Amino acid sequence: MPARLPSWAWVSGLTVGAIAAVTFLAVQADQGPHPTAAATKPAPTTSAGKDPAPKETAPARVPDGSGTGRRVVYSVEQKRVWLVDASDATRRTFTVWPGTVDPGPGSYTVSSRTEGATTGSDGVEIERIVYFAQRDGVSVAFSNAVDGSSPPPPASGTKTGGIRLHKADGTAVWDFATTGTKVTVVG
Repeated sequence: MPARLPSWAWVSGLTVGAIAAVTFLAVQADQGPHPTAAATKPAPTTSAGKDPAPKETAPARVPDGSGTGRRVVYSVEQKRVWLVDASDATRRTFTVWPGTVDPGPGSYTVSSRTEGATTGSDGVEIERIVYFAQRDGVSVAFSNAVDGSSPPPPASGTKTGGIRLHKADGTAVWDFATTGTKVTVVG
């Protein structure tokens, strides 16, 4: 009667065979064509009631006197925000829709954040709220509408401190401006 091979020998043989097959296939794949990804910008889409992000022709320069180091810079006059890294390089800049209550020029820090959806003072559902100032009893914060829409015109005499962002910009501010991040407001 022929001798039987132990089960460990079968398992070892199958494992060696599988490794050899995978190695062969990897070598074959490495010798084939390699796809390359082209760097493209997605085309903006517009839905009814939503404003597309504005097209930038050249990045706006960070305002003089806005400090140094990692910070968020908000220009009330230009209605623009810059996200500036520790080496003073602009990582992102974009326009915003300010509320009716502007923070005074100066240096602030992000005091708190709320990620989930809530209703803003203008009645719109907002998210990713980054609070950094108070003025005239109104909290001033960056946020974006959940549906990506621009804010409605405020009712006469209404005090709103929300600085509304496009949805993608709201995500960028949320990721960049953690609690304690410096926010510089210029005229």
